[in-house]
Amino acid sequence: MNRDDPRRTNAQPNTSGLASDQDPCGSVQASYDAVAAQYAARLGDELDHKALDRGLLDAFLDLAGSGPIADLGCGPGHVTRYLTARHPDVTGIDVSPHMIDIARAAAPEITFTVGSMLGLPVADEAFSGLVTLYSIIHLSDADRTTACREFARTLRPGSWLLVAFHTDAPGFPSGTVNHLTTLFDAAVNLNFRFLNPADVIGDLETAGFTITATTIRQPVPAVEYPSRRCYLLAQRRQ
Repeated sequence: MNRDDPRRTNAQPNTSGLASDQDPCGSVQASYDAVAAQYAARLGDELDHKALDRGLLDAFLDLAGSGPIADLGCGPGHVTRYLTARHPDVTGIDVSPHMIDIARAAAPEITFTVGSMLGLPVADEAFSGLVTLYSIIHLSDADRTTACREFARTLRPGSWLLVAFHTDAPGFPSGTVNHLTTLFDAAVNLNFRFLNPADVIGDLETAGFTITATTIRQPVPAVEYPSRRCYLLAQRRQ
């Protein structure tokens, strides 16, 4: 899921395992089903205000070439639509059926599929590129390792991955967890993890990727949650 609003509702920094880790897909799916309409309404135009994000997506598309690509954790499909306007073969995948319903309604010409990055519903080497923006932040360390292996399994050798995540925010240093029980006035059960780039780089390298670029940026004032963000561009080794 493209998760860019880890609001600080009734949350304190936490480094321990939380209940939602016991059923990460179930809690994430139910939580984003609950907020899907509000999420789409509030964040559906976020790329309009994020020039660097658009530039990184454009660079990714240049590298990926004309083969099939996927937007993992696509949410309501706004990033998928941006990619589709510039590329002939894009699929959006998300664990939330309600998010996928909204994405399909907004762009019925695009293929959207319900699925988890812990077990992507595609064959080996199905894609020439993967984008996953703010989607790994709900995963435990072990599940993030599994997801990175899935990225490698489903990418063709030499293909490209663009991944983004939050690194830290006021009151939440890298390595801590913001556990939400409310988001957009709906009850949820979500962990937003602030990740150390070195840990994610290690997971990707172990899974078979070479990191070719690392970008860290400050938040866009008055547009998004005030966290620093990291973008990793990685190539699956031959």
